[in-house]
Amino acid sequence: MKIGVVSLGCDKNRIDSENMLAYLSEAGFEFTPDPAEAEVIIVNTCAFIDEAKKEAISTILEMAEYKKDKCKYLIVTGCLPQRYMNDLKDGFPEVDAFLGTGSYHLLPRIIKDLDGKNTVCIPNDKDFRKHTKARVLTTPPHYAYLKIAEGCDNHCTYCAIPQIRGKYTSVPVNELVEEAKELLKQYPIKELIIVAQDVTRYGYDLEGRCMLIDLLKELNKLDVEWIRLLYLYPEGISDELLDYISQNDKICKYLDIPCQHISDKILKKMNRRITKQGIISLFEKIRGKGDFCIRSTFIVGFPTESESDVDELEEFLRFARLDRCGFFKYSQEDNTAAARMDGQIDEDVKQKRYDRLYSLQESIMYENTKRRIGKVEKVLYEGIDEEAEAFVGRTQYDAPDVDAKVWFGSDKCLEIGNFYDVRMIGSEGCDLIGETEK
Repeated sequence: MKIGVVSLGCDKNRIDSENMLAYLSEAGFEFTPDPAEAEVIIVNTCAFIDEAKKEAISTILEMAEYKKDKCKYLIVTGCLPQRYMNDLKDGFPEVDAFLGTGSYHLLPRIIKDLDGKNTVCIPNDKDFRKHTKARVLTTPPHYAYLKIAEGCDNHCTYCAIPQIRGKYTSVPVNELVEEAKELLKQYPIKELIIVAQDVTRYGYDLEGRCMLIDLLKELNKLDVEWIRLLYLYPEGISDELLDYISQNDKICKYLDIPCQHISDKILKKMNRRITKQGIISLFEKIRGKGDFCIRSTFIVGFPTESESDVDELEEFLRFARLDRCGFFKYSQEDNTAAARMDGQIDEDVKQKRYDRLYSLQESIMYENTKRRIGKVEKVLYEGIDEEAEAFVGRTQYDAPDVDAKVWFGSDKCLEIGNFYDVRMIGSEGCDLIGETEK
């Protein structure tokens, strides 16, 4: 049977989809990127915020249309059924099976047993490491994600991740190293991207301490050129970790630090474990370590947020001059502490605050980009934009999909997945324009 897989949501969900593909491949199933050709369609969903839930539902309904033709079975997996299993079973008769976030290894057997009459519902069986090492990459072959932990223990008041994914559960160092080695056997990986809901908490459930440096030391021995860390909570970034990153050539000088706000009042209501002064001190320390790219995210419109809180955040953005930044409008999520708070903000007010901060940060990032003109930087070449008639790549200061790109020309014969020295000669927005060095 030919299977089509639609993966929604974050890079952590992508890894789940890649494991899913591995189970199915080992069981002898074939794959197709065209849902019109698929006999089984699987939608791996996200349910982090309201927009993600809407996208998931829309995609399920879109894929259900293919059951009028060649598709025999539609399966929905991931965060949405994990969170809303009972509601989905009653609301989507088109779906033949719902699987939670830790049941992907059961897919081959479930597909073989489907009869088109009875809906199968299997929530998370809690053994999320019961999977093959031989993932099927859905990224370009020159980079791969490595999920070092599942779940979260931070319990931010706006977030449903602990409800969906459970407690923070670190994967032992030896298992992660073996998984990375297996990926390197299969693919020409140049960049390994380490992900978890909070990588700075890695190891606390294993040995009562942060084991991130232990893991990095082992991964550093592997034949990759870049190791990138995603999602470092500010309170978990120690001097020891900063020193290790700054002194290690393989680790990208790129820190994705979700701050979510800067007002002490809002940070406290969010149950964030750091203060405004703590964030400012951390950023000053990072800037003092050298040429780091700092990325962060902020939530606007959190309950009780006032105009003065937004003014405070605006002032901070002007001070911090972040290299990369994302903004989210607060989403009132079911069964979270923040959803029950007084002082919920109207959607139009959220949008105005979002637009105001986004516009400011965009201008800051444009100015930061211009300062890199004239520099020579190592660029990972990723493809050709035929319309722009340019090669396209990324520097160590840019993560895939979410950050900026480098558009460059060359009189050399280039190979996708290789690194080239590019002199920056201009910019367009946050993107750089360059030429390879002679």
